[in-house]
Amino acid sequence: MNLKGKIAIVTGGTRDIGKAISIKLAKEGAKVVVNYYSNEANAKETLNAIKSAGGEAIIVKADVTKKSEVDKLIKETIGNYGETIDVLVNNTGGLVARKTIAEMDEAFFDKVIKLNLNSTFLVTQAVLPHMKSGASIVNIASQAGRDGGGGGSIAYATSKGAIMTFTRGLAKEVGPKNIRVNALCPGMIATTFHDTFTTDEVREKVAGMTPLRREGSADEIANAVACLASSETSFITGANIDINGGLVFS
Repeated sequence: MNLKGKIAIVTGGTRDIGKAISIKLAKEGAKVVVNYYSNEANAKETLNAIKSAGGEAIIVKADVTKKSEVDKLIKETIGNYGETIDVLVNNTGGLVARKTIAEMDEAFFDKVIKLNLNSTFLVTQAVLPHMKSGASIVNIASQAGRDGGGGGSIAYATSKGAIMTFTRGLAKEVGPKNIRVNALCPGMIATTFHDTFTTDEVREKVAGMTPLRREGSADEIANAVACLASSETSFITGANIDINGGLVFS
């Protein structure tokens, strides 16, 4: 999975899965642009971890749900590393809160869709003009996009299902340019996402139902991202790959 000399952008790259992806890509030789929204301390911690491992990276604050901020992210990327961007990982996203359709209003639904789907669209659109043959885009979808998610996650599941469809459509559009687009669909991964939104009882139940009898780790997602970003998977595109310990099959 040698990514030496490649330029990679990871949105939401400073916590949990995003942090693990940023560090993994840097360890594989990529120069990583680690995007963050507000937590500068987390961003600096991720940057220090990359540098301690012998990698190279910069951190860029940007709200990737806003085009003007995305333009700033791209400008800082090419200002530091040149016009070519080889890898994009669209990781920004979140559940926001668990709400049934009866409990949510239009503003809440729009917020979740904007955070997960609009951010993926805006960053992808801005990065593509800087991608050449052999480039790779990896979107972080979710098992929720396949099965509708747990209770109160209909807006989140909808946005992740849309990312899966976006992945397939874009793969067809940019395939003739030899740019690949894939998505990962993580299941129960041990992160602060589930620390915040999922009870211990539910986590234990899901782990018990999983053939591998455990939750996944952020590093396991990062390893798969690095593989999809590399030329080792040069004939894989348009795929939505499940990483859930066998709980759900596509």
